[in-house]
Order: sequence, then structure tokens, then C-alpha cells
Amino acid sequence: MADAPFVSVSGLDIDLEVPGGRLHAVRDSSFDIALGETLCIVGESGSGKSMTALGLMGLLPSNAHRSARRLRVGNHDLLSLNRREMADLMGREMAMIFQEPMTSLNPCYTVGNQMSEMLIRHLRMGRRPALTLARDWLDRVGIPPTAGRLDQYPHQLSGGLRQRVMIAMMLMCSPKLIIADEPTTALDVTIQAQILHLLAGLQRELGITMIFITHDLGVVSRIADRVAVMYAGQIVEMGRTREILRDPQHPYTRGLLECVPAPGKTRPGAHLGTIPGTVPSLVGQLSGCGFAGRCPHAAVGCRGEIPALTVRADGRQVRCLFTPDALWSAA
Repeated sequence: MADAPFVSVSGLDIDLEVPGGRLHAVRDSSFDIALGETLCIVGESGSGKSMTALGLMGLLPSNAHRSARRLRVGNHDLLSLNRREMADLMGREMAMIFQEPMTSLNPCYTVGNQMSEMLIRHLRMGRRPALTLARDWLDRVGIPPTAGRLDQYPHQLSGGLRQRVMIAMMLMCSPKLIIADEPTTALDVTIQAQILHLLAGLQRELGITMIFITHDLGVVSRIADRVAVMYAGQIVEMGRTREILRDPQHPYTRGLLECVPAPGKTRPGAHLGTIPGTVPSLVGQLSGCGFAGRCPHAAVGCRGEIPALTVRADGRQVRCLFTPDALWSAA
């Protein structure tokens, strides 16, 4: 019998009450992640990537409604936990690295105060040993010299150093699940590569399970074991990274890949692919395929029932009424 997945999400729905009605931010999202595996969730802005992560962490805004058939991390049923129990779990068992550390770190407290608070809260450590461990973790994530770093405030650090501080804070209590919500988006390319290398190394060393949220397919190719492609609040394709990047099955995934220059293939100055149109409104009653209005292969049936996420013979999951052979041969 196969081992149970470490993270198991089934039928996750997240709705937001907005002035125009109810916005369906995440719709019937389901995925499993094995211990030590990295799942990348990729898609355009507004596709539901970050909202999925916030729903898993229980950090949704007050106007949000979350429901799911199953929401488990390890042996913990997240749907049965109250706010205090969830707060105990966060940091100790699961942690989240946010996109912009300057808005996540408190500008009024030093780095040392904020890092030691994690250890005092979750591991019941004294302040002095907590500061010593915090200094060790700064060394571990490559922040030298550490002697004065703990006394600095977030604004005194560069963006790359702040992100390293956030990574150290999230890993100090040895969580088994890390959710990284576009942690390199606000960084330049060189620092981005360093942060990705750091995360990948720490994941291998500590056996961490990771959900990595990004819109950058280049990042996906470097760190992901599997990929879930989201569009209009739904997962439209999911599978092994190499298979999805080499042989996309959904028209949206294919469109995303055509927008990215291929090393050694795309000529300088050549036009890249585009996906015409905009993401549809997710407010009110929804029907049909969310991508139908932008899909070059859309047919009458695509605007009827919402397509189910079906499992193909090779294990790939695709939310489309047609087979790829039929689509690409007609292109």
C-alpha cells in the first residue's frame, strides 16, 4: 500500500463577499503532496494561487468563506482546528514565506526580537538561547557577519537579506511544510537565483515538503517535482514537471509556455506568444470552461458545464473536454 500523502487537499473552495456579490476565488481545488516533494502552483495574477495557500494556512481575510472535503497536513485535520490550535501549528509544523518580506517583518522590532519570538512562542526557549539559535540560523542562510544583524531593523537590510531572514525565521522551528508565495518576485535575477539555490539546499537537507507559488515557468523548471497550473480559480492541469513543460495538455498551459523564450530556439527580436483577452469575472454564477473566452479551440460545449479535472492514462490531470491530439492537429 502506498504511503499516505503528507499534504492532502480535496474540494477546496474559497469565496469572497464583494460589493458585486460572491467572488469564487478558488473552485474545487484538489491535490496531494508526498513528504519531501515540491509542488509548484503556477498561473497568472488573480488565478487563485495565493488564495489557495492562505486557505491552507488559515490566513484568509474576514470576508472569505472556506470549505473543503479534506484539508490535512501530516496527522492534522486542519478543518477541525480552532484558531488557537491553528496558531500553535503555524511555525512549528507549517510555515509560509511571503512575497515581500518588508511587509511581513515588523518595522518596529529588530531582527533579533522577531526571530527569537518564534522560538520563545513555539519551542518555549529562553531569550538568550533563542538569540543564539537565531544567530546560528542567520549564518545558515548566508548572512555574514551575524554579530550585529540581530540588532538591526528590517529597513536596514537589503531585499535579499530580508528574504533570507524570513527563510531563517520560517525554518527555525523545523516545520515539515513550507509554503513559499512568490518569494523571489521582488528580487533581481542574481539574488533570485541565490534564494532558489538556498531553498532547494535547505529542503534537501531538512526533508521539507514545499508548495512554491510562482508565475515564472523558469523557476518551475528548476525546483518543482510536480506542477499545478491554475486559471480562474481552478487547477486546469497537474502532473510531473518535465512532462508538463515538454508536452502540455491544456490550451492554457500551452499558451503560457509559448509566452516564454526557449533558450537556443527563440531568435533575438522574435515575437513571443500571447494569450489574448482577460481572465473572466469570478463573481456570481459561473458556467462552462473558464478559459473558453480566450481559447482558440473553444467549441459550443465548452460554454456549458464546467469541465471536470480528469485523470489521463499517464496520471496527468487535465480540465479540458478535448484530447490534446484533437486540439493540436486542428491548430
